[in-house]
Order: sequence, then structure tokens, then C-alpha cells
Amino acid sequence: MANKLNVAVIGLRFGMAHVEGALGCGANVAAICDCDAEHLREAGERYGIGEEKRFADYTRLLGREDIDAAVVAVPDQLHRELACAFLRAGKHVLCEKPMALTRGDVSEMIRASDESGRKLMIGQICRFTPAFEKAKELVASGALGELYFVESEYAHDYMKLVGGWRADPLRHGVIGGGCHAVDLLRWLAGDPVEVFAYGTHRLLPTVPYDDATVAVMRFGENTMGKVFVSTGCKRDYTMRTVIYGTKGTLICDNTSPEMTLFTVDETETTKEPVKIPVEVNSHNAGREFASFAEAITGDKPVLTDGREGAKTVEVCLAIIESSKTGRPMRIADSR
Repeated sequence: MANKLNVAVIGLRFGMAHVEGALGCGANVAAICDCDAEHLREAGERYGIGEEKRFADYTRLLGREDIDAAVVAVPDQLHRELACAFLRAGKHVLCEKPMALTRGDVSEMIRASDESGRKLMIGQICRFTPAFEKAKELVASGALGELYFVESEYAHDYMKLVGGWRADPLRHGVIGGGCHAVDLLRWLAGDPVEVFAYGTHRLLPTVPYDDATVAVMRFGENTMGKVFVSTGCKRDYTMRTVIYGTKGTLICDNTSPEMTLFTVDETETTKEPVKIPVEVNSHNAGREFASFAEAITGDKPVLTDGREGAKTVEVCLAIIESSKTGRPMRIADSR
């Protein structure tokens, strides 16, 4: 169905995967856009996209009738500006995570989608990661029983990446990268109602915010959670995730070829763990774009719309606020 879509990809440092995802689904990449001439040239040559389809200014694409949808993969601070511009120009939008950095920007993006009648999907890629898709399936099947504790970590060394837009005080590590872990736990366990967090700043002197944060969450009367975010850690990138239920435990991440499942027998005795093979694809842009395209061509809701993206942003902001104040924070309803 994606071959019915003409798409523009804006922001090619992160957008390369989206170009591949769109092409892999049979969509027509009608335009690519980046203010960096080298990124634009590299993407054009790599994917055989001619110079007539390369643009340095996204505003030149807004009036194009041959563009149905836009992928917004620019720095976080620009998400609201570009997403709203394309929505109001009548284009559907797939916007990279995080949706935005402030409540005001989030609200404006939702309003632009509502008023334009165009679809807005937020790229929470963990929902398309094979290991996490399998984890969601196991939770839904009841194989783990009732969940009582879930935890995930976003461990990624930014030492060689920090500076520029990443050093903006609005872009805290929890919302910039840790939103992956937050959104994953929301998807698996539901919406938390309260968080309490601590943060430290030991490893990234070039940013003004904490580079390590741990947050404890309460999802309901009997379910707890924890998110650990470290953007200066000295280790390989991982999103190690553990899901604890009354009948079993699942250990998985987005970079390993297998996950480990513990379950109990009829006497409630823990059985030998089972190794479940999974595809390693931590950024499954092809599946993500296919979901976006199917929602457009089938006129169905997108998997992660603006209101869903806003909920993840709200939890991230509550974690940051708790780490600064030392107080537990109730999670506000996002509109």
C-alpha cells in the first residue's frame, strides 16, 4: 500500500533510515531536504535521488501537491515548527521522537493535526523492535501472569556526540533519548500515575543537564516500574529490559539475538529458562514507515498519534522535574 504515497524526508542525519524505510515499502521519495549540503549530496547519491528532488529549505515543499506525507527527522527543538507547517499544508506527518520538548509545543502539534485532519504519528521506534514486539505479545498472552514490576534502561555514551543542539537545556537526556525506555514501559504496563527521580551530572561537562537519571514509577495499585537513563555511560549501547510477572520473567533488549523467558510449572516451581531467538533490528524504520503508510492508505488511526506521543513527553517531563525538586510528581493528563 505504501507505493501509493509520495513522501518527503526532512533531516538526513537521522532521516537516512527513513529514506530506506520508505523505499523498502515501495513508497516514492518525492523529495529529500537538509540544510547541510554534504548530507543532502550523500543521501541523494546513495539512494539515487536526483538533484531536482534535493532541497535545502523545507518551506519549498509545503505547497507541493505531489507530496502526500513528510517525515520530520530534524533536531528535537524543530519538531513543532516543521510538523505543524506540514500538517497545516495538508500533509500527513511522521515525526521522530521525542514528539517535542515542551508542553506548549506538544499541544500545538496536536491542535495542528486535529484542525488539518491530517495524521500525525510519533516515531517511538521501540514499538517496532522485534524483541520488544515479542515481549508485548508474551505479556498480552498471559505467559507472565499479572505484571508487578517492569524496568528498562537507555544506556548510550554521548561523549562524542554532545554539543550543538544536544547541549540545549531543553533537551535533557531523559526526554531526548530516555523517552525510548519511558514509552516502552508505557506500552507494556500502561500509564504511570506517579514518578520519583534522582539525577547526577558526572560525565558530560559540555551539557547543562544531568547525564544519569533513575526514576521509580507507580503504574497502579500493584505495579511498579523503573527507568534508568545514562547518556555518558562507558559501555555498549543497550536498552536492557526486564518484565516481572506473577507467573514468569522476561529479560530482553534491542541489540541481542535472543531473549530469556522464565516461567513456572503447575506446582509454581520455576522451570529451566527458555532462550527465544529474535531478529536484531533496534531501529526498524521499515516496519515503522509501513505502519504509517497503512494508516494513511487505509484511513486508520496511526499506532502512536500525537496524544500518545504527548503522554510519553509528559512522563519524561515529570521525571526531570522530580529529579530537580526531590519530590514525587503526579503525572498530568496530556491533551
